[in-house]
Amino acid sequence: MSGDLHLTIATPASVLVDAADVRSLRAEDPSGDFGVLPGHADLLTVLPPSVVRWTRAGEATRYCALSGGVLTISGGNRVAIACRRGTVGDDLASLEADVAAQRAAELDADRRARVEQLRLHARALRQLIYFLRPGGRRLGDGDTPFSGEAAP
Repeated sequence: MSGDLHLTIATPASVLVDAADVRSLRAEDPSGDFGVLPGHADLLTVLPPSVVRWTRAGEATRYCALSGGVLTISGGNRVAIACRRGTVGDDLASLEADVAAQRAAELDADRRARVEQLRLHARALRQLIYFLRPGGRRLGDGDTPFSGEAAP
């Protein structure tokens, strides 16, 4: 059918959705929500953890919670989404809760990474100051510039 979209959603391990009769699709990228209808311009965009929704002729809206991914539209009717993880379902509330949990986990991982980066940066600065002091010794001389820390 030339008046419909062909939707494919795939993970590295499997094809979650392969539907040739999709009437419309809604997704979200960093700029916000957007819709896709047959004849859409070619597009390549990154999707954050979100829920993609689509309708097929004579069926209820379907949903897929993504852990983030890449969406491409080509030829005005082919929509392909590649993601690491995805869950297809009919319960929007449950899928949105999964996405909220994924976003919270990503924020927490980012926060921990920033804290560790700052800790390592501060340690490197302390070592530089120690080495640049007149008469400073190199670590491993049995001394450490860090109170309560063992020399690396």
